[in-house]
Amino acid sequence: MVIGPDFARDLRAGEEPAVDALLRDAFPTSDEARLVAKLRKARAIAGETVLPWEHTIIGYFALCYMVKPKGWLCLAPVAIHPDVQGRGYGKRMLGMLTEWARLTKTPIVVLGDPAFYQRAGFSSALAQNLKSPYPIANTLIAGVENAPKQSLTYPSAFQS
Repeated sequence: MVIGPDFARDLRAGEEPAVDALLRDAFPTSDEARLVAKLRKARAIAGETVLPWEHTIIGYFALCYMVKPKGWLCLAPVAIHPDVQGRGYGKRMLGMLTEWARLTKTPIVVLGDPAFYQRAGFSSALAQNLKSPYPIANTLIAGVENAPKQSLTYPSAFQS
């Protein structure tokens, strides 16, 4: 008897339509699904992680290469199926990611709700010195020990 999702893992070939469906279910518009398609086409995705449960995908996140600073990643989008939101699956997936960022010292930037992302290990305080085309109040970072002074350039797929 399965009582919860399997372990998070890398996206497998052929699962892209399931991720697209999840993104369309989890968000009010298809903007995130279009963003992922653009990022894939531009080869800007560093990795895609899914959370499977009983032959379906209930969770997803993508890591993308930042244009600048080199070696930095950005997290977008993150989705949990609406039927299982609020159960901590997103927090656990992202908690593992922020721990990986800390151990490898890989800076990962995310734009979103500070309350949610701080619970998963991202920091608003460490993002205070960043310059971004998006609101710094909603910019968080993981994988750094001090507040870096950097200007962020996101992949072009984020601009439209």
